[in-house]
Amino acid sequence: MIVSIPPLLTTLIERKSSRPAPPGVRALAGELLNRYGDAAQAILFYGSCLRTGDDSDGIVDLYLLVDSYRAAYRSRRQAFTNKLLPPNVFYLELPVQDRVVRTKYAVLTLKDFQRGTSVQWFHSYLWGRFAQPVGLIYARDSQVASQVRAALARAVITFITRVLPQITDRFTARDLWRQGLLLSYRAELRSERPQNLVHLFDDAAGYYEHLTRAAMDSVPFAVEVVDKGNGFHYQADIPAGVRNRNHLAWGLRNIQGKMLSILRLGKAFFTFEGGLEYIQWKIERHSGVQVEWTPRLKKHPLLAVVVLGWRLYRRGGFR
Repeated sequence: MIVSIPPLLTTLIERKSSRPAPPGVRALAGELLNRYGDAAQAILFYGSCLRTGDDSDGIVDLYLLVDSYRAAYRSRRQAFTNKLLPPNVFYLELPVQDRVVRTKYAVLTLKDFQRGTSVQWFHSYLWGRFAQPVGLIYARDSQVASQVRAALARAVITFITRVLPQITDRFTARDLWRQGLLLSYRAELRSERPQNLVHLFDDAAGYYEHLTRAAMDSVPFAVEVVDKGNGFHYQADIPAGVRNRNHLAWGLRNIQGKMLSILRLGKAFFTFEGGLEYIQWKIERHSGVQVEWTPRLKKHPLLAVVVLGWRLYRRGGFR
């Protein structure tokens, strides 16, 4: 299915993604370019550090888009695992002036990124993330920049298309995005509690409002837009059968996503230095659930993924 992208949607994303990144993030991007050289196509900046504009608190989330996995790695094993179960995740820390900046960066081909943000991609792993605000801090050339921004626009359209059948016929952009963010976070082993997801919309409410209005003409449903003076309201005509199938699809995404999250965690322990400590910090920071790693689990990370994943789920570390 070919989805037309409204020019206004592309314009909004271009403006948002072109905002300058903090110095620490630019330094991290420069180091990635040094490491990956000609294989690097683009670098995306997203997540909590983008929302706050502060790269000194926590770990910067970056996506490195490459032309091919074989070109990105010297190791055939790393190239194979990245292709088999994308993305590969790595850790990097870098001294910048009088401090240290840290990043958790994921590697993905531009082609896989384009596929993962489209309506052809079932799971929300990519289109759920990249429908949210993103910074494009490096692109090899103008053509790559255009391809990335088009993929970000498709992520928004895919997100709205998948979420609309899950909300009431009459809704606002706030209703749509809050429900969609909750659904996409639930489809993975994410440590954020539902009440914290409210702020994801509120932190960029104006941007989400404009995105929704710009993208609505491209969704495959009849949606009426009403300007009530204080903001746009929407009314969608979605058949009951579509809603039922959509509900089933989100149930399958929840099962698939948690299984894939466990597999990705296991794979990341072989590439992510300090992986156990990072996961512990992340869970405690966002959920308040404290965990302890026994010496045995530290020696056997795959066992740690299975055993502690289940324990944390039971204690409320994952939702």
